[in-house]
Amino acid sequence: MRFAPTAEQRQFAASLHDLLAGADTPATVRAWGDGRHEPGLKIWRDLADLGLPALLVPERDGGLGGSATDLVVAFEVLGYHAVPGPLAESVAVAPSLAPRESLPALASGELLATVAQPPLVPYALDADVAGLVLRVHDGAVERTGADGEPVRSLDAARRLFPVRAGEVLGTAPAEAFELGVLAVSAQLTGAGRWLLGQASAYAKQREQYGRAIGSFQAVKHLLADVATRLELARPLVHGAAVTMTARDVSAAKVAAGEAAYLAARTALQVHGAIGYTAEHDLGLWLTRVRALTGAWGGAAWHRARVLGGRDG
Repeated sequence: MRFAPTAEQRQFAASLHDLLAGADTPATVRAWGDGRHEPGLKIWRDLADLGLPALLVPERDGGLGGSATDLVVAFEVLGYHAVPGPLAESVAVAPSLAPRESLPALASGELLATVAQPPLVPYALDADVAGLVLRVHDGAVERTGADGEPVRSLDAARRLFPVRAGEVLGTAPAEAFELGVLAVSAQLTGAGRWLLGQASAYAKQREQYGRAIGSFQAVKHLLADVATRLELARPLVHGAAVTMTARDVSAAKVAAGEAAYLAARTALQVHGAIGYTAEHDLGLWLTRVRALTGAWGGAAWHRARVLGGRDG
């Protein structure tokens, strides 16, 4: 059995990376947080041209009929570039929850979707820009809408809306939640890789006592610990995409969250006071990691599920 990404998956990831590398995502994240969505929606349309929204939509409905492994390969890149918007909800979760007549529009990127699943996902991310708002309640899928003003998030680019009860569409498949968790886990490993790269590069530039701080053994150990944790977390995320069992998915979420959080703390330590400033891009990834660590179930909940305390 082959566990490495296929040539097609690597090519798709490279195409996503090339697109996003030239998109100035930090400026887009800041604009999204200020309520200016057009730069982010432009990126979304470009991603749609590459087929991202179609990944998990069945071929008969205009999609690519891809797998969970395709999903995590793509979402690592999205996390690396901190792309804003309800990506996990629209690409990973909605295809298995949305009414079938909505699937072609989802696949084309014409329709953005978001999902709430209380109590673990109590709010619908970016419901103000989503054309389809869904809620999973007591195992049923409801078409709904935002109910009030957004709740403030640590990550200003994550606008969280309470939702009301809505029209029941059917029964929610269990895999929808697992796919949401996987997508967020992959985003975390991608964000962690970006933070490690930034910290490593800055350690070669910042000097103390006449030497680059990257030459100090203590700093080398900090960065090596992050690299090790990320390299241990990534196989768990990819492996969970193969097995799709609840415990494997939860184990992946815990490992990815811890690795990314360590990357964030280390990157901040290496950068020093400049990392605290709002003008520095580092803060965009720091807050994104902190928010995603608790999104789609926090570490305590997922640890309990790994240990058998929760089945779903």
